[in-house]
Amino acid sequence: MKALFAVLAMTLSAASFAEGPVGDAPMGVTGQLIFLGGFLAIFYFLLWRPQSKRQKEHKELIGALAKGDEVVTAGGMLGKVIKVTDDFVVIEVGNGIQMPIQKVAVAMALPKGTIKDVLA
Repeated sequence: MKALFAVLAMTLSAASFAEGPVGDAPMGVTGQLIFLGGFLAIFYFLLWRPQSKRQKEHKELIGALAKGDEVVTAGGMLGKVIKVTDDFVVIEVGNGIQMPIQKVAVAMALPKGTIKDVLA
């Protein structure tokens, strides 16, 4: 039992000498605030701002949909807008084939004549 205490005492004393003097943290409070501010600025400019810009553009696209527009849905379907309601758009994807889809599923408006160019 005495041997166990002797080994424990030597381990603790060796560990306390190995630590060295206690000093200040490498970065003080001001440095941490600057680091946090820089991190938030990077987060804003790389993630939040571009995403809000895309959301605004998509909202404008959905609001400007009108009969006769050629659109692509989020699923990749190409069609011509036949009817527009508050939440839905009816698109014609083929000769006489009409499909109602949600407005938010419209990914992009295409220039007039794109459907003819794709099918030709």
